[in-house]
Amino acid sequence: MFSSSIFIKWSFFLLFLSSSNDAVSSFSDKSTLLRFKASLSDPSAVLSTWSSTANHCSFYGVLCDSNSRVVALNITGNGGVEDGKLISHPCSDFYKFPLYGFGIRRSCVGFKGSLFGKFPSLISELTELRVLSLPFNVLEGFIPKEIWNMEKLEVLDLEGNLISGSIPLGFEGLRKLRVLNLGFNKIVGMVPSVLGDIDSLEVLNLAANGLNGSVPGFVGKFRGVYLSFNQFSGVIPEEIGENCGKLEHLDLSGNLLVQEIPKSLGNCGGLKTLLLYSNLLEEDIPAEFGKLKSLEVLDVSRNTLSGHIPRELGNCTELSVVVLSNLFDPVGDGEFVTLNDELNYFEGGMPEEVVSLPKLRILWAPMVNLEGGIPTSWGACGNLEMVNLALNFFTGEFPNRLGLCKKLHFLDLSSNNLTGELSKELHVPCMSVFDVSANMLSGSVPDFSDNVCAPYPSQNGNPFEADDVMSPYASYFSSKAHERTIYASLGGNGLSVFHNFGQNNFSGIQSLPVVRDRMEEKSSYTLLVGENKLTGPFPTYLFEKCDGLDALLFNVSYNRLSGEIPSNISSMCKSLKFLDASKNQFSGQIPSTLGDLVSLVSLNLSRNGLQGQIPTSLGQMKVLKFLSLAGNNLSGSIPTSLGQMYSLQVLDLSTNSLTGEIPKFIENMRNLTNVLLNNNNLSGHIPAGLVNVTTLSAFNVSFNNLSGYLPSNSSLIKCSSAVGNPFLSSCRGLSLTVPSANQQGQVDESSMTSQTTGKDSNNGFNAIEIASITSASAIVSVLIALIVLFFITRKWKPRSRVGGSVKREVTVFTDIGVPLTFENVVQATGNFNASNCIGSGGFGATYKAEISQGILVAVKRLSVGRFQGVQQFHAEIKTLGRLHHPNLVTLIGYHACETEMFLIYNYLPGGNLEKFIQERSTRAVDWKVIHKIALDIARALSYLHDQCVPRVLHRDVKPSNILLDDDCNAYLSDFGLARLLGTSETHATTGVAGTFGYVAPEYAMTCRVSDKADVYSYGVVLLELLSDKKVLDPSFSSYGNGFNIVAFACMLLRQGRAKEFFATGLWDVGPEHDLVEVLHLAVVCTVDSLSTRPTMKQVVKRLKQLQPPSC
Repeated sequence: MFSSSIFIKWSFFLLFLSSSNDAVSSFSDKSTLLRFKASLSDPSAVLSTWSSTANHCSFYGVLCDSNSRVVALNITGNGGVEDGKLISHPCSDFYKFPLYGFGIRRSCVGFKGSLFGKFPSLISELTELRVLSLPFNVLEGFIPKEIWNMEKLEVLDLEGNLISGSIPLGFEGLRKLRVLNLGFNKIVGMVPSVLGDIDSLEVLNLAANGLNGSVPGFVGKFRGVYLSFNQFSGVIPEEIGENCGKLEHLDLSGNLLVQEIPKSLGNCGGLKTLLLYSNLLEEDIPAEFGKLKSLEVLDVSRNTLSGHIPRELGNCTELSVVVLSNLFDPVGDGEFVTLNDELNYFEGGMPEEVVSLPKLRILWAPMVNLEGGIPTSWGACGNLEMVNLALNFFTGEFPNRLGLCKKLHFLDLSSNNLTGELSKELHVPCMSVFDVSANMLSGSVPDFSDNVCAPYPSQNGNPFEADDVMSPYASYFSSKAHERTIYASLGGNGLSVFHNFGQNNFSGIQSLPVVRDRMEEKSSYTLLVGENKLTGPFPTYLFEKCDGLDALLFNVSYNRLSGEIPSNISSMCKSLKFLDASKNQFSGQIPSTLGDLVSLVSLNLSRNGLQGQIPTSLGQMKVLKFLSLAGNNLSGSIPTSLGQMYSLQVLDLSTNSLTGEIPKFIENMRNLTNVLLNNNNLSGHIPAGLVNVTTLSAFNVSFNNLSGYLPSNSSLIKCSSAVGNPFLSSCRGLSLTVPSANQQGQVDESSMTSQTTGKDSNNGFNAIEIASITSASAIVSVLIALIVLFFITRKWKPRSRVGGSVKREVTVFTDIGVPLTFENVVQATGNFNASNCIGSGGFGATYKAEISQGILVAVKRLSVGRFQGVQQFHAEIKTLGRLHHPNLVTLIGYHACETEMFLIYNYLPGGNLEKFIQERSTRAVDWKVIHKIALDIARALSYLHDQCVPRVLHRDVKPSNILLDDDCNAYLSDFGLARLLGTSETHATTGVAGTFGYVAPEYAMTCRVSDKADVYSYGVVLLELLSDKKVLDPSFSSYGNGFNIVAFACMLLRQGRAKEFFATGLWDVGPEHDLVEVLHLAVVCTVDSLSTRPTMKQVVKRLKQLQPPSC
């Protein structure tokens, strides 16, 4: 009895004591939370419910257990802004990073604001805390060591703050940690091995920090691994794939990982997403990936992968997103940049097994060198939504079976070699993007089936659910594609429908391929049918559905349409914002009703046969930014009403018959960038107030009847912009060469040269001259007789290249102030006389030609037979004609037929770089000039590689293909010509691969070229420029066969004798440090490893850093 009563008493005492301890601990948690609040800045009153009078378990973001102990602290912030600049990312901002974080996405609904301040160590006093989640606030400083020692913490989520420091190499706590999310902070150092000792850890997110070193092999044991956008280097460890039974998400994108993708990753049977984009990975996609039965997303874009696309991927039956290349920057805000812009370069075609994947929704593989026919097995495509196979080498019939893909809303097969006709069963009206431009399709664009469209995926820019692996990619690709549309370039907002049928052989178009329900969803519709073979009158019937659109953009340029411009366009389509009907055969007057198109932003009616005066009603178009009426036969004066176009940026009225004076209203148009009035009959003075139009970058009034003087104090309005005006006092006695600037109609003053045309004053002939002429006449007579006999006896002989009845048309890209015809070009070369030849190479010979008095061009006569068929040549050369850069030789125009092909370039009087190097010993050495030449060519190559779509590879960079003007500005020539070679010369010819000594070493092994091959060639040229030695200089003979300038530079650098490499005198005048740095740059450009060579963009950046102060 006694013992029983004692037990009961002690039980009540212990129960009371426990309850008291819980109460004390609970009070302690409340005190800790209030001190936490006091330690931080809370401008948005996120913690307004945290008060001493309230129950701490009711505090915002706090979760308690049954004993009122705090077990979770969850406060999601909204990022931070300081001085108008985003200093940490809000959750809602993560639509900019759609390819990041599969498996850890969260809802961003309900956040109130952000907390600011140093991360407080006192949180560790919450000893029962399981979840510490404070993402997207503005907490800074190190994570205190007390946090790393918390025993019960299961989730540590500090994503999107300003946390700095490194992860400690060792700590005692966190043995129960399941999620460590420190993504998007400022953490540096290496990933410590101690994380691999936490058996409970499932999710590791360290993305977008400053981590370096190697990727640890132990991460394969986790479920989700996110290490993207760091500075990890080395190889992907095989170990990841040897212990990956639980691995579902692996993201190693945006690092510096090299060499092969490990085959062992094929062992990770539970893997759902594998993101390896934006690294320096090489070799094949492992065939072992075919064992990844659960794989849903595979992104290996922006690497240097090669080989065939493995058919084994067809075994990945859950695969819904396949991304093999990506021409867009995978990061949206510019703060996190990918470290390389490489593109994969595969062999062969697209396996049918891949396009037949039952759950495939996105197939993205532009510009990866795929060839052959596009697979026909698209019938199993019930889920297919987006396909991009543009900029490849696909041939054969257009894959009309894609009409069976009912959900397809994005299809880009542009810039291939597809033939045939389009089927009316294609669901083009339901597609937001349909681009088949730059192929060889024919027939008429049909009246497509007007069936009910499948619901279009929502793209509201919000983050996506954790298990949604497709929508982020769909939204990302759609938004990026929209950014490159004409509508976006004109300032249009919102999504749009974009259909491009341009650059084909279509003979007609039957209706506007868009349906009503799509028009209700979209803000604009763009229809491009330029550069086809459309005939007949202007197709106003296409405007019948215009009323349902917010904006219509229409391009019908470079066709064969004729008749008058309809006067009812404005009444049929008030929403017309862009109209390009240039280079057709329209005649008559410009209808005055066009002025009623008050929403029009761009109007181009150039190069037609329009007559009459410019309607004064055009001045009503207040939002018009671009107006080109060039190349017509317009007369009368320039209407003063055009001065009401306050938004106008480009005004091109060149090559007409306009009279009167240049209107003074131009002085008040503060948005003007281009004014081209050349080749008219304008008179009077150039308005002096033009010097105040600071936005002006291109101005040309050449070949008019202007008088007076040039406006003073203008860096733009010079004699080079006003040649051919005999009464212009400031510029009498001057002639010019063809402009070398990249603006049409703008003439480069540096290329002006004085011409001496002195004649012998004695016009008689002496006896010797008469005898010479008589002898020459006799010889010519005999030769003519022999030639006639030859052609009579050899009737099968093809006609002369410059004769015959072939169509003799010169296509002009850049107006040089005088017309260019086949006859006057050939005549200016002296019928390609050897005396006018100024150079020859693998593509043909180049001739100097004076088209008109003082107007010089360079004509490159191509070797007929080495190049593609005429039709494909036309398509390719038009792409080159659109390339404009200050350091590229200007392609003015071309002629191509079966018997004659030539290209017309601007003439540069300074010769080529080969001659410059050979003759440099005769002139003073100037480091600034050498640096400028190196930078000019680097900029040109960077433009070709990074800004041109499709990307242009030069393939034959050498000193003789680098031209100079009189001021030693450098210009790259012969760009893009290698792509024009016929199929018989697409491999292993010097014409494609380059010139011996400048060819990258990998070409000998693979017969493949890439932008890194251009980098190698550039590096060799840079070495020659620095040393005055040839690539295979005779002075190298003592070192044995195969020793070249690259080996010479490497040898001297290794031996510490860099000074001996440079041209005589250069070491004395140039900054020694900069010289050695540029030498190192040249050597890095010529290393064997493609992944080690820099991109040309990186070369430009480095050269700018080493720029001489006065440049």
